[in-house]
This record gives sequence, C-alpha cells and structure tokens, in this order.
Amino acid sequence: MNRTNASLFSILATFPDKPGNLEDDLSAFAVRLTKNCLCNQDGQFLRKLVQSEGERYPQLFEGWRKHGPGKIGTALAALFARLSYGGVLQMEDFDLAARQFLALVNADLQMITLFGESPTDEQLESAAHNAVRTFLRAYSTPATPLSAATPLLKATVG
Repeated sequence: MNRTNASLFSILATFPDKPGNLEDDLSAFAVRLTKNCLCNQDGQFLRKLVQSEGERYPQLFEGWRKHGPGKIGTALAALFARLSYGGVLQMEDFDLAARQFLALVNADLQMITLFGESPTDEQLESAAHNAVRTFLRAYSTPATPLSAATPLLKATVG
C-alpha cells in the first residue's frame, strides 16, 4: 500500500492546476493515473487481494478503502476545488466531483482489469478521453470550451 500511495501522490503532483487545454491536460493526467495506479502490478495485486479476501477479512477491505481510494478522492477533491475557485470548472461538491471523475475514468477499464489483464495504451487513452469529455460536460464553465474536434459518441455502421 505504501508503494502504491507513493506512486499515486507522484501522479497527483502532475495534476493540471493551470491547464492550457483542460480537456487534453485532464486526459493526459487520467492516463497517467490509470497506468501507474490502477494498472501497475501493485495496484492489480491489491485489488485482487481485496476482492478475494475482503469478505473474509473486513479489516483488510476497510484498511484498503481508507488508505487507498479514500486518499485519492480527498486529494482530487482539493485539486478540483482549486480549478473551481480559479474559474476553470464550476462545481459545488468537490468530493462528489472527484468520485465521479474516478468512476468515469475507471468505467471503460473495469472489465479489462477485472481478471488481471492490462489495457493497451490505446484503451487507456480512449477511456481517459471519454471520461474527461463526459466530466467536462457536467463541470466546465461557459468560458471553458470543449474540444469540437472529438465527438462524445462514435457511430458505427454494421
């Protein structure tokens, strides 16, 4: 858990607190976060351990929740608060926004990582872009334009 948290906090230090292009900068941050925390060996091991033994050892699950995901949510909430107070984002509940951001970032990767597989760089980037576009539709200010070059949904013909 200590190695995972060290990696996590080094990634959090790269959060775009003064973004040039909010969508691109948050997407790159999300890729770093998932690649180095969710998809690395320590992160995969901890999730597998908690999934397989959490019911039998509830203190294991509680310790992981409190010292792992609980820390990232609190830290992200503070970072989103800075962007909100700076006028870059518009939100009232920073903790909720942090949880939603993490849920969106992880949504496309859950089935891939559930059985210990590692997503490709392309899958990480796609998941991050999808998550950030959705997140910004909820929280961007009128002065924060969304990228018009990347549609939210891609139509398929088949």
